[in-house]
Amino acid sequence: MRHDWILDVLADLKVFAQSSDLPGLAEQLDDTAMVALAEIAAHEERTRGHANGNTKASGENTGAVGAS
Repeated sequence: MRHDWILDVLADLKVFAQSSDLPGLAEQLDDTAMVALAEIAAHEERTRGHANGNTKASGENTGAVGAS
């Protein structure tokens, strides 16, 4: 993943929030990390599909060459 660094930053911020007695912020950072993971995975899936040239305009994967 090219975007893994952001997960490390969010983890560091969470540690800071916890050590600074900011539990609401720590919890929000957990939620933010989950959103980041989902978006990174979706971005990589889109990128992988376009790089292989097997993605329809609708975003559906058409499968391998010769698939019906």
